Amino acid sequence: MIRNSARTLLKLAAIAVFAWSAVASAQTYPNKPIKFVVPFPAGSATDVVGRVLAEGLSKELGQSIVVENKAGAQGTIGAGEVKNAAADGYTLLVTTSTTQAAVVSLLKKVPYDPIKDFTPIGKIATTPFVLITNDKVPATDLKSFIAYVKANPGKVRFGQGSSGSWVSGSLFASMIGGDMQMVPYKGIPPAITDMLGGSIEVVFADLGNAQAQIKGGKVKAFGVTSTRRAPQLPDLPAITEQVPGYELVPWFALVGPANMPKDAVAKLESTMKKVLAMPEVQAKMNGAGLDIDSTDAAGLAKLIDSEVKRWGQLTKAAKIEAE
Repeated sequence: MIRNSARTLLKLAAIAVFAWSAVASAQTYPNKPIKFVVPFPAGSATDVVGRVLAEGLSKELGQSIVVENKAGAQGTIGAGEVKNAAADGYTLLVTTSTTQAAVVSLLKKVPYDPIKDFTPIGKIATTPFVLITNDKVPATDLKSFIAYVKANPGKVRFGQGSSGSWVSGSLFASMIGGDMQMVPYKGIPPAITDMLGGSIEVVFADLGNAQAQIKGGKVKAFGVTSTRRAPQLPDLPAITEQVPGYELVPWFALVGPANMPKDAVAKLESTMKKVLAMPEVQAKMNGAGLDIDSTDAAGLAKLIDSEVKRWGQLTKAAKIEAE
């Protein structure tokens, strides 16, 4: 009888210790370094978003955040890695409208469900694309560039390094009644490198990367993909000024594997909101051509659901067949 009582007490003590450890662990999240997976190459807009956010969150959370670039296959390689990671809040995906929405319509096989396989944490920012060309293109403005594309069906090559740049170019060609040849890349930076070298003529680049090239005087810029002119480039027209109804603005967000602990999501969500409100963080984002446009986890969940449908419509309008 005494032995049974002792065993019972030991079991209860073990259960209590386990429960206390679980509670303590939850209360102290994060208690080890966090990894951000960026599914596009270094220098991309997603990479900038990830590194600026990682720096801010690291200071507030008191833990280091390592950023790893896992580029390729429209971001699905990096996203797939996070999908298969432990759902403990220590491996997160700096995602985009490409990996979390557009790939469903652009690729025949996607190694994950963008809704079911991830835990939304929050939306971060947006950025428009800029239509840029190398100096060999004989056009001086958007109107003359449209005429040039229409006069040379299938001869103008545009590089795409994300679904946004892919759909931007294809939608543009479709809406002007032209035809441009798409050339795929792992990211926008390598596409720009080839454009400058003459292998291709056009890139729809995120505002940050486009700005750097424009300031360097190495490219021609003809328009932005947002409905309004970008404050950073006020003299550059919105493409919709010449092509009514044209618009495409990608977004960036933070997600984790499905079924993450609620306390970890809440901690990340609230801390991210605080970080994105910091003037120094906003300055870094704006300087890179990014506009902070944040939402909470619930808002991001609704956005992803609606964006999967919207990108399907955009893909169809751009006359793109899934690869």
